[in-house]
Amino acid sequence: MVALVVILVVLVVAGLIAAGRSFKVVQQYEQGIIFRFGRVLPGTRGAGLTLIRPVGDRMQKVNMQIIAMAVPAQEGITRDNVTVRVDAVVYFRVVDPIKATINVQNYMFAISQQAQTSLRSIIGQSEMDQLLSERDSVNRELRRIIDEPTEGPWGVRVERVELKDVSLPDSMKRSMSRQAEAERERRARIITADGEYQASKRLAAAANVMARDPAALQLRLLQTVVEVAAEKNSTLVMPVPVELLRFFDKFTPSEPAGDRRSAEDSASLADFGDENVAAAEAEISSGAPLEIPEVPTIPQLPVQVSNGQQTAAVAVLPDAPARRNGNDTHSDA
Repeated sequence: MVALVVILVVLVVAGLIAAGRSFKVVQQYEQGIIFRFGRVLPGTRGAGLTLIRPVGDRMQKVNMQIIAMAVPAQEGITRDNVTVRVDAVVYFRVVDPIKATINVQNYMFAISQQAQTSLRSIIGQSEMDQLLSERDSVNRELRRIIDEPTEGPWGVRVERVELKDVSLPDSMKRSMSRQAEAERERRARIITADGEYQASKRLAAAANVMARDPAALQLRLLQTVVEVAAEKNSTLVMPVPVELLRFFDKFTPSEPAGDRRSAEDSASLADFGDENVAAAEAEISSGAPLEIPEVPTIPQLPVQVSNGQQTAAVAVLPDAPARRNGNDTHSDA
């Protein structure tokens, strides 16, 4: 009886051990691979309770979730000879559990090493401005480099690669800061000059309107007096009568009618209406270069020789008298 009880106990224990080895639970995010006497059976076991042979079979579970792996910072020299330090993060997952288990010993370590070498390679192929401003294209190229040797033979697909941080030397940071300040200063000066030009056009148009109506200048003067009196009541303002200015203007000598300066003064008093101001603003915004008229060439003086006498036409001032010397004859032009 004792021997029978011992045998029954041994059988029960062996049955429990066999049942424990035969029934396996696979999680929803996992895939199970069956090794039978060292050989992989075709196909994988899905999520749930699965049954295997207690003797000769061994199950290995492979995680099918997306794994986020941080790539250590890599230091390198860019194509434009700038030393940078770049780190990244790689998102990948297993698409073929059999290849990920058989073809590579530790696919996590293999992906990490491949990402580090690819990151150093992409640093040497890119410029500093691309690493800072064109990260999307750099991420796509880095993903392509990492995914090319991993998806086919290893059964691992790289879903996404992102550059986390690009560290620059302190000297390069100071140079970029000075460049940004200079660029903003240049824009500020251009905007200020543009405003001054437009304001001068508006002031010229206002002066032309006031010149047409003498009463407008007097009203503007009175308005200025009122504004000054409202701001500072203790200030005494003595306006100069406009008629006195016109009295001095009458005694100002006028330029000759055909003089070039008088023509320019007349042109300066032209009407700067809205159309001319709009045309000037459009000329500024377009950025077209100024057209410089060509200077006509100076004609050479004609020389004639007849009967042994030489005659030349010389251009002199209107007040200069004509000179005749010897056989040479000079005619004023």
